[in-house]
Amino acid sequence: MAKDSSNLVKEYRPLATAAGIGSMLGSGCIVGLSATIPVWANGLDMSAGQVGIVSGGLTFAIAFGSLLAGYITKGFGLYKSFNWLNLFYAIGAGLCMLSNSFVMLLIGAIIMGFASGADLPISLTVVSTDSPDETTSAKLVSSTQIYWQIGVFISYICSFLLSGIQGVLGARIVMAILFTFAVFTWAWRTLSKKFAAFHEAAEHRNMEQQATHAEDVKNVNFRTVLFGKNKNKYAGMFAVILVFYVCWNLLANTWGQFQTYALTNAGASQAQATGLGIVLNVVSLITTIAFSSVAGGKYRNKAFVIGALVQFAAMMGMALLGGGAGFIALAITIAFYNFGNPLAGEAMYKVWTQESFPVEARASMQGFINGFSRLCCGLFAFVTPFLVAPGRITTSMYGFAGIVVLAFISGMIMINLQKKYGTSETDVEEAPVSHTSNV
Repeated sequence: MAKDSSNLVKEYRPLATAAGIGSMLGSGCIVGLSATIPVWANGLDMSAGQVGIVSGGLTFAIAFGSLLAGYITKGFGLYKSFNWLNLFYAIGAGLCMLSNSFVMLLIGAIIMGFASGADLPISLTVVSTDSPDETTSAKLVSSTQIYWQIGVFISYICSFLLSGIQGVLGARIVMAILFTFAVFTWAWRTLSKKFAAFHEAAEHRNMEQQATHAEDVKNVNFRTVLFGKNKNKYAGMFAVILVFYVCWNLLANTWGQFQTYALTNAGASQAQATGLGIVLNVVSLITTIAFSSVAGGKYRNKAFVIGALVQFAAMMGMALLGGGAGFIALAITIAFYNFGNPLAGEAMYKVWTQESFPVEARASMQGFINGFSRLCCGLFAFVTPFLVAPGRITTSMYGFAGIVVLAFISGMIMINLQKKYGTSETDVEEAPVSHTSNV
């Protein structure tokens, strides 16, 4: 007798956890660096421009890792890439941990970022490919967003606990923790016999499917989806998802990388800024867990509207308060943003991507959108330290409010396109099994 969905999710949960730790490391490198960047800046005598270069370099590296994920899997294979990428992440974290100069910190951040950028779409593809059916795949893939938020949370806790240490030792310990998690994940993925059995079963299913539908599978890829016979449907969805995710990521990247920087500029100490980071990200973690329970149901579009409105109100609140209101007022408005962000953010983007495109092209679509958005964020990171400075934050927040409006409009168009083409969470759960994926 076939196993029911809940039993399959339980059986494959360890694989999703191993993939989710990759997401945790991805957010960990972003937030771990951002939470300690004031310490690195002081300890290594870095200028504001160099702070922007390190943050931008990390973001660019994540972008190129995502964009090149397909080439990596073609060259080394899907499962070898999944198993070994975290070893390269560990090398980058190790370089950051031992950094004694701006250049060494930058090189370590680039290596770490590239590995994490490639790992995200590859990990999700492994989970999707290895899952025995679409229902199990949807539940496991959506759960990885929780691990991303856990990575943010852990990074702030570590940074807070270590904030009282003089010099850059506390920042080095944060990087040592990321290094340890990366080595553990690499060993787990590589040595697990259970994962090897999942991979082997998936390859067997894919061989059977390719033998039955060889021509259909062969002709489904990134190019044919966007420019084939259904281009009007898929190109429209692709465009609005891309616009939405770029806009959302500009905001998420700003507050992910520069929240501590902005709070310290507003008068908070390093300990106060990282301590507030813990509280603020508890809000995000709770909201992310809550949203994951409704992401596949009828309330998710309502949650999206609420989340977008709250984010807009938060940006306007920061603008009206201005840079002279103090770090407590800034923290309160960031808390509102952190509440709205998970409701109208990356989790919704993952659901839309999964529901809207053929399974064979989903990872390619996600890798491109991830990479392109990170490129935009990388360019933006060069100027963000200046935008969140007390004297400029008022004007900047009006601009961010406009970005929220654009993301909201794109999201509403996407919701209407899903209604028009009959694409919804029920389509995913009722879809036939199909697991041949081209990253």
